[in-house]
Amino acid sequence: MSTLTEIQLPDFGREERRPEIPIQVYQNRFEKILERMARDGIDILVVYADREHSANLTYLTGFDPRFEEAILLLDANGERLLLVGNECMGYLPDNELVPSVEMFQELSLLGQARDDSRPIRTIFNEFGVGNDKRIGCCGWKLFQSDLIEGGKLAIELPAYMVDCLRDLVGDASNIFNANEILMGVEDGLRVLNEPEQIAFFEHAAGITSHGVLAVLRHIREGVEERELERFLDSEGLPLSCHRMVSFGEKAKRGLSSASNNSAMTGDVFTTAFGVTGALNCRAGCVVGSASDLSGELSDFFPQLVANFFDVVATWYETVRVGITGGEVFAAVESVRDDKLYHFAVNPGHYIHLDEWVNSPFTEGGKVGLRSGMALQMDIIPVSNGPFCYANMEDGVVLADAELRQTLSNRYPAMWERIQSRREFMREALSIQLDESILPLSNMPGWLPPYALNLDQAMVGGECG
Repeated sequence: MSTLTEIQLPDFGREERRPEIPIQVYQNRFEKILERMARDGIDILVVYADREHSANLTYLTGFDPRFEEAILLLDANGERLLLVGNECMGYLPDNELVPSVEMFQELSLLGQARDDSRPIRTIFNEFGVGNDKRIGCCGWKLFQSDLIEGGKLAIELPAYMVDCLRDLVGDASNIFNANEILMGVEDGLRVLNEPEQIAFFEHAAGITSHGVLAVLRHIREGVEERELERFLDSEGLPLSCHRMVSFGEKAKRGLSSASNNSAMTGDVFTTAFGVTGALNCRAGCVVGSASDLSGELSDFFPQLVANFFDVVATWYETVRVGITGGEVFAAVESVRDDKLYHFAVNPGHYIHLDEWVNSPFTEGGKVGLRSGMALQMDIIPVSNGPFCYANMEDGVVLADAELRQTLSNRYPAMWERIQSRREFMREALSIQLDESILPLSNMPGWLPPYALNLDQAMVGGECG
């Protein structure tokens, strides 16, 4: 069983300047998506984005709509047309990626002008939407259960767009959900990442782990959540979720934003910080040691933390190139003590510009983990006893020998940080990683359950 041990978290350093994604990488992505369209018999792809759901569009163009929505039309010959509202006409992607842009003002906010646009029907029709064309729709979600009727015909884009497309094509079955091209659990384009994207993710993880660590170091009796939020500095990267800081009873609403609420000794705490490409989370108790806990927690919480860390260590030691998500799921379930807690969601998932793309970690899942996948160690324990939290989230990338060689050659400073993190996890935390796992966080595997004593953290069962 895992134990609590004196641990000094090293300063691994981080990339201060943001790595850029070259134009050629985006061009290659368009070539790949055209290949998928040809494979699936898609004549036109409609990619929709809004502020909350922009990752698919950003992956292709580097553009994320601000205040508004946007639509990218892509035909089988590679012709592209980007539709934006009033305000995004001054905020556009590189014209090498999207040479044609048109203002469609119904994408704008309410009350703004609507007198300088063509009707959406005219735009769609002129782009080629018509009888017998097969139109794939990409927004942000696949529908994979019987909870919604329609299967692949169930589409999450705004109804007025889908209604217009169906009317123009004439056969409703030719308008279908194509998110699997980008977000499919086995071979979605955003599931496998280029070296340039991995370098971007590592930079993002440096930002988020730096911020969460700063919050932990400033937790004290009486500090207000809003005081701590200022340490979650995105350094210009867009957020992938709202910043989270909570103490005490408020932490039961785990996704809550920071408030005037202040920390009291004995409180539960939770904090999470995500930007495009990374998220880190930690949760525990505002005490210095287990002896400061009261009531049922004095016995229950240390047991929960120890078993939770056993599960986390098992996840890290099982994940590797070639294993299936179902095998990882079975491994962590075999370690979890079901008397103590249950999992809130899947034990891990893919991460990209959005915090959650999809997850191969399902019971009996057959999807094999592949080189280039970015994974979030995201295991959320929900107490089956008294209310308490213990949690951690960090990101890794899987890389085979060829990708590892590429990364070490192109990004030597990043590679050195990754190797230092691997050594810390192995030597200090007794977590034995497969060579294909590359930790991106500057708190790799580090879980201090008691916020008032960050010099003590959990280590694997063979250590200490």
